[in-house]
Amino acid sequence: MRVDEQGENRHTLTMSVLRGFADLRVSNLVAASLERVDPLGTQFRPLEPLERAEVRRPEAASPRDGLVVMTWNIKFGGGRIDFFFDGHDDRVHLTEFEVINHLHGVAKKIRHVDPDILLLQEIDRRSRRVAGVDQLQWLLDHTDLSYGVYGSSWRARWMPAYNLGPVDMGNAILSKWPLLDGLRIDLPQMTDQPPLVNYFYLRRNLVTARIEVPGKAPVQVVNVHAEAFSRDHTKREQILRFAAELDRIDNAGGCVIGGGDLNTLPPHSRRRYGFEDAVQTEEHFQGSDYRHEEGWLDALYDRYTPAVSLEDYARDNTPHFTHSTHSGTFWNRKLDYLFTNSMFHEGSAVTHQDEASGGMQTMPLSDHAPLSASLIVPEGPRSL
Repeated sequence: MRVDEQGENRHTLTMSVLRGFADLRVSNLVAASLERVDPLGTQFRPLEPLERAEVRRPEAASPRDGLVVMTWNIKFGGGRIDFFFDGHDDRVHLTEFEVINHLHGVAKKIRHVDPDILLLQEIDRRSRRVAGVDQLQWLLDHTDLSYGVYGSSWRARWMPAYNLGPVDMGNAILSKWPLLDGLRIDLPQMTDQPPLVNYFYLRRNLVTARIEVPGKAPVQVVNVHAEAFSRDHTKREQILRFAAELDRIDNAGGCVIGGGDLNTLPPHSRRRYGFEDAVQTEEHFQGSDYRHEEGWLDALYDRYTPAVSLEDYARDNTPHFTHSTHSGTFWNRKLDYLFTNSMFHEGSAVTHQDEASGGMQTMPLSDHAPLSASLIVPEGPRSL
């Protein structure tokens, strides 16, 4: 079984169990029939409207300066409980008390940062593993954000692996203003797995929507959570598709902010393998070895303004780390990003690692630290 030191192997649980079915030599024809009939609802169209949620509040005023944008992989409200997919324990399901307790911490951090726009990855709705809590609606109810859109990346009416049961996990955008024209854009799926495994496996996506802030140009938001494993370079293709969507909006003259969990390291990363919280993986594939991924983010850094500049990151990687896999290991790599074709206010980027860097401990809340920055949005209308 692959163990994902990047904190993503919670999803490859499907692969590990369903390989057993593949070993029974279930034919490709049966797998193709499953995809065509889709009895468990795991499939998506290439383009789909997003699910929506909201809370009725007075409309927020236009920000006086910039828009605070934040991205955060919240680990489906699992906090730093060590689950079996991390390779450190054997937990599968959360109790409702655990989920709500963790979400209270997540909401407290969101209120502390007070983002105008929030990009979330690994947020669950209707999943048995989170006791059925609709985390999108819960966070809208317990923060100052009023509007949300959601695109599922892992969905099944019943997931046989580890008795997971119903599962629905995906990416979301939350905002203080209405989210318009929300769209889920399918990304390529890995090609090096048996077809039956792929039927149950993740369907990575881009979640995108337009926000019209009073007195400002429209802002197009693009949220991504790229593949953790990539022996067939699927992860690279997904990152290229993310960059292409930013290019499409930029070429049309729109203001765009894109970000999320890209599951790869920036240029000038001093360590690209051998992380202290790594767990033994297959000998021929190391999930936390990023040496073959150098240069994969160069086009994004060349064309767009990052929240954390390469100069700052090269000077000292450590303050910008956003991920570790073990609850006892402090953040030890950067996987999370914000990019724009506009500008961020100088010095506004914060990687919220702890009290010193963000005013509050975040290690207990997820296996990722949030990243925020203040986006400079052009005044007045601007076509998208």
